Amino acid sequence: MTNLLWPGDERAGEHMTDQALLQAMVAVESAWLNALGAAGLAPVAGADLRHLVAEQDREHLAVTAEDGGNPVVGVVALLRHRATPALGPWIHQGLTSQDVVDTALMLALRGVIVQLGAQLATQIETLSALAGMHRRTPMVARTLTQHAAPMTFGAKVAGWLNGVLDAHDRLAALSTPAQFGGAVGTWSATVELATARTGTDDAAALAERVARTAATTLGLDYRTPWHTARGPITAAADALVACTDAWARIASDIVTLTRPEIGELSEPARAGRGGSSSMPHKRNPVLSILIRRAGIAAPPLAATLHQGAALANDERPDGAWHVEGDTLRTLARRTLVAGSQCGELLTGLRVDTRRMAENLRMTDTLGEQRAIAELTGAKPSPTYFGAADRLINESLQRARGTVAD
Repeated sequence: MTNLLWPGDERAGEHMTDQALLQAMVAVESAWLNALGAAGLAPVAGADLRHLVAEQDREHLAVTAEDGGNPVVGVVALLRHRATPALGPWIHQGLTSQDVVDTALMLALRGVIVQLGAQLATQIETLSALAGMHRRTPMVARTLTQHAAPMTFGAKVAGWLNGVLDAHDRLAALSTPAQFGGAVGTWSATVELATARTGTDDAAALAERVARTAATTLGLDYRTPWHTARGPITAAADALVACTDAWARIASDIVTLTRPEIGELSEPARAGRGGSSSMPHKRNPVLSILIRRAGIAAPPLAATLHQGAALANDERPDGAWHVEGDTLRTLARRTLVAGSQCGELLTGLRVDTRRMAENLRMTDTLGEQRAIAELTGAKPSPTYFGAADRLINESLQRARGTVAD
């Protein structure tokens, strides 16, 4: 998948494309149908519906989705039409469109989470090595754009590392639950099937068993229906934004420190990258710029999902639910792109320690240290790096524990 106006979109691969989501919807229908069969609620065993939908069906389903407000009506009609007469009527029994869309989104999101986790783990290793290598590389710290006090580049990198570790923790804690509630989130049709076909006194327990089995088959978490409790969507959005926040913070530092008048860092060189259409002397820090772009664009997408959650009225919202799918898809793909770009940026980052030392000497940055010496009557320390070593060690220790997990 490519996007002329979002350069690098191909880095997200097939994650959450129309075809991937269509396949996920069919997987949801298959898992549910087989869960009904396993519970004795449908005459089905080992049904696999994937062969009933082809890639060339995607465009037709997308166009006709306008008729029902979502693609599931068309998907179900197509599956029933192409299935055997014995199987067709049992497809989608006990489900509603929202179940299929929500669960398919969670299923597609699982793949995104796995890839993001791998990206973050690599970045943690790269940043750990960089922090250790430069734990005693002096540079000037800057506050409010001005030279402040001395620090080490290792300490700055440890700060970057902490942000990536925070994002990793948020992502690792994320739950991706299946959504199986039926028409109004009460398992009404499934309970009715259980009562009619088994005569059980506890049809609700059997309905729960079906939902649990289908969720397990898909590799998703089980929870009770969340039709208008949109926490799983907003939690996913927040975890994705935690990633783009961490990466954009790194990119913001790098894009500043690559300015020619500072020159302490430079992006990895690659033929053709960073060129200007009119100024051949330029080499723009394109990776940092594109990562910052994601950091700017991601929070409003998450805000849209929070607004949808806040307006989730009745047992299925009229518009608030419908805004979620493509918003989450866009946010997820852009996060994957930014993660790939940040990994490349960090792996090839070039550090000019000489320029760091030169810039540090430009300004008298030890005024605070002298004031403390005058106050205490004690001789100033040989450096003014504070607890940089200790803080770096703590970040590295946390990183080792995270990677080991």
